[in-house]
Amino acid sequence: MSTTERERFGFFRRRGGERDAWHAVQLARHQDRPYTLDYLERICDDFIELHGDRAEGDDPAVVAGVGSFRGQSVAFVGHQKGRDLKQRTYRNFGMPSPEGYRKAMRVFSLAGRLGFPIVTLIDTPGAAPGVGAEQRGQSGAIARAQLTLMRVPVPVISCVIGEGSSGGALAIGVADRVLMQQNAVYTVISPEGCAAILWKDAGEAKRAAAALRPTAEACLALGVVDLIVSEPSGGAHRDHARAAELLGDAIQLELEVIAAVPPAQRRAGRRAKFRSMGAFQE
Repeated sequence: MSTTERERFGFFRRRGGERDAWHAVQLARHQDRPYTLDYLERICDDFIELHGDRAEGDDPAVVAGVGSFRGQSVAFVGHQKGRDLKQRTYRNFGMPSPEGYRKAMRVFSLAGRLGFPIVTLIDTPGAAPGVGAEQRGQSGAIARAQLTLMRVPVPVISCVIGEGSSGGALAIGVADRVLMQQNAVYTVISPEGCAAILWKDAGEAKRAAAALRPTAEACLALGVVDLIVSEPSGGAHRDHARAAELLGDAIQLELEVIAAVPPAQRRAGRRAKFRSMGAFQE
């Protein structure tokens, strides 16, 4: 399918005016926005969730397993937030611990052995920042998760479906193709964290958001993402079923394209894609 045909079907937008950054952050954080399990319930005929990292325990902030997606088996890994205070506490507000990333790596490796494509769904304010997480190897787990994704021979697609912040997001964001929903945000740090560092005041989050340029259009222009996936009018929170249909169509299309590329070429392209990001001088 050509670029023109994709645009006509509304899978993504290549151009568009710069939206208000803070409004984008608010939409990405909307309490009714669909989360990973909401999407898996709608795009998978069957999903079997796997638990535990076989070392420390299970991390509810990360959902991982294998599902039947439009006639093929696909490994899914995604961040999961909660709808109410009890669920949010249980899911640690979608902030993974080392156990969560080790669980993800377990599923990545399984997919590589069985030949299942991998789809990751990114929606986190960042990795768990506590002392306990650091003591259990948080930074190392994030790095190893990225390395595992870089090496797997199967097709990999990442989708930013809400917040994509810091290494907590990038840990499962290494992919052949990176998709981003129209009202999602993708940043190196949360606006509040950025404001606290630069201006010593988290209240300057709106100012930080504008500087970070977290919107889908900005990320596409910077080459951080490859596609912008359309959402229902007003945002994904308005119509979960339609949002899932649009996301599922985009995933299916990209899987078909990536699957046609030989594994060695696919891995080489994945590595080159991420090594070419950013601006630097020698």
